[in-house]
Amino acid sequence: MPRRNDEIEAEWSAYSQRFATSLRSARERAGLSQEDVAYRSGLTRYTYQKYEKGESRPGNPANPTLRTMLALSQVLEIPLAELIPEGAPDLRSR
Repeated sequence: MPRRNDEIEAEWSAYSQRFATSLRSARERAGLSQEDVAYRSGLTRYTYQKYEKGESRPGNPANPTLRTMLALSQVLEIPLAELIPEGAPDLRSR
């Protein structure tokens, strides 16, 4: 039986929060401000701040593009895999 959409969305939201924590930790280890990372990644400071809160728009879990993820990993000088948390939710039954 397919899982309910609400359950999947809750899992995605929790995963986005783990991404936010990973992103914030990587930035702090790099000794950069949010503004530095945003500017160097081609993002607005507001958009970057939302990602560190685990959101793409207010009330919506983060869902950055692949291009954004690559830019962030390059600016932070870490492999992309280090930004992506383990235990991704199964989104096949959306």
